[in-house]
Amino acid sequence: MSRIGKKPIAIPAGVEVKVEGQIVTVKGPKGQLTHTVHPDMQVSIEDSHLLVKRPSDDKPHRALHGTTRSVIDNMVTGVTEGFQKELELVGVGYRAAKSGNGVTLNVGYSHPVEVPAIDGIEFEVPSQTQIIIKGIDKEVVGEVAAKIRAVRKPEPYKGKGIKYKNEHIRRKEGKTGK
Repeated sequence: MSRIGKKPIAIPAGVEVKVEGQIVTVKGPKGQLTHTVHPDMQVSIEDSHLLVKRPSDDKPHRALHGTTRSVIDNMVTGVTEGFQKELELVGVGYRAAKSGNGVTLNVGYSHPVEVPAIDGIEFEVPSQTQIIIKGIDKEVVGEVAAKIRAVRKPEPYKGKGIKYKNEHIRRKEGKTGK
């Protein structure tokens, strides 16, 4: 039995969950999220908890069980608390600025890079070298953060680039002379 899959998901006060067939809708103070569950998985509401059940112990069902439960749990967390990712810009002259709803990055290219805003995502730029990405959908927040990081990945020699806040960059030694 999946340790993660068999844990019940607590539904906090102020969160409304609807299960209609394979569609799970979670509505809370920060917004609404919808997810279509795999046809083999059964989601049910008992008391103030959500339960995910699988039909058999086959390997694909075991894999889907924990994943489905985690996705639904992230939906409940997202509509109550939300998710955020923090990025840091490391390098001389590397800076970020908020432009409208999006972000403009100056990261060593001949032109500034514009990152447009996506529905449900909010950018904060507390300083020129920090970007905070907030939203209710964990998957979308992570995807936007990864796209911004991909503009200029951190390089291993000087550590310049865009990195996650707690990311450790493995450094390499430079060339040595004779």
